[in-house]
Amino acid sequence: MQIKAKNPEEYISKIPEERIPYFKKLRKTILENIPNGFEEQMSYGMIGYLVPKSMYPSGYHCDPKLPLPFVNIASQKNFIALYHSGIYANPDLHDWFINEYPKHCKRKLDMGKSCIRFKKAEEIPFELIATLMQKMTPKEWIALYEKNIKR
Repeated sequence: MQIKAKNPEEYISKIPEERIPYFKKLRKTILENIPNGFEEQMSYGMIGYLVPKSMYPSGYHCDPKLPLPFVNIASQKNFIALYHSGIYANPDLHDWFINEYPKHCKRKLDMGKSCIRFKKAEEIPFELIATLMQKMTPKEWIALYEKNIKR
């Protein structure tokens, strides 16, 4: 489910009303905890947190005209999603998150390679997300991206 929006505020205005308070809190949690250097903008029909081209001119290998993505949040049909590229690229971060999750949420973790799905918005572990956001700077993400993902 892709929402067409020009900016994060418009995106949020188009999601189901019952999700808005949780989605706003998720966005606020990210903005207050993500290291300096990442920029918020619309990315792939979601709200994205990216390494700007001014910091990493090479851009994203799939489309070098685009800035390097790091985290995205989206309201999907049946859940709120957090896509975190660092979890996908760093096994230690992945394992840390999997081990910490049960300490913050009673619901079983629903996770793909980089996608964490929250089917019950009221159970989003905001404290854990805040800590996750603090774990990687743009420079660390660029180094990890170049080592593990970029071909």
